[in-house]
Amino acid sequence: MTLKVGTILEGTVVNITNFGAFVDVSGKTGLVHISEVSDTYVKDIRQHLKEKDKVKVKVIAIDDDGKISLSIKQAMPKSSKPIEIDWQSERNKNNGLSFEERLAKFLKESEERIQDIKHREGKRYGTMSRR
Repeated sequence: MTLKVGTILEGTVVNITNFGAFVDVSGKTGLVHISEVSDTYVKDIRQHLKEKDKVKVKVIAIDDDGKISLSIKQAMPKSSKPIEIDWQSERNKNNGLSFEERLAKFLKESEERIQDIKHREGKRYGTMSRR
């Protein structure tokens, strides 16, 4: 079977490095870069993949030298269902304050901190008497 860009295949992880995983697909080995493993940030690829794991991959590029770039995250089906947020529980997390109320509280506390810092700095360096 010839590999073409855009094809989704099943492969086997044959080697894992810090920057990605090498996957055997149709007798050829391609690289899944660490950025193409998951939709979320991947710090340690070994927490997501192990050697001999079977994975679905999408062929995203084949360069002139025959190097194959693969993606696991692009091979995953996209969820068409939107994320639902319970805004009421979000508001309860913030003690029932609206955005405007939280912002006003933040600004007030920030201004108080700035004034406190200025007051302490004034005491530390003080006004020096002239001789």
